[in-house]
Amino acid sequence: METLLTVLLVIVCISLIVVVLLQSGKSSGLSGAISGGAEQLFGKQKARGIDLVLNRITIVLSVLFFVLTISVAFVLK
Repeated sequence: METLLTVLLVIVCISLIVVVLLQSGKSSGLSGAISGGAEQLFGKQKARGIDLVLNRITIVLSVLFFVLTISVAFVLK
């Protein structure tokens, strides 16, 4: 059980890293750093196409990462 959870955790970690690296930057430069968060907060920039898919995959993988991490911690205890 411990080995299976550890292998799944490693696969999810690598997948999460790849998906995050595949995502495009929302804005660049100093002006994007200042106003970029506000634009996302109020919904002016909406993800479309592959960006939306990558965003949803990132959310699913991050939830799996936290669940598997907590599970491994309890199994090792």
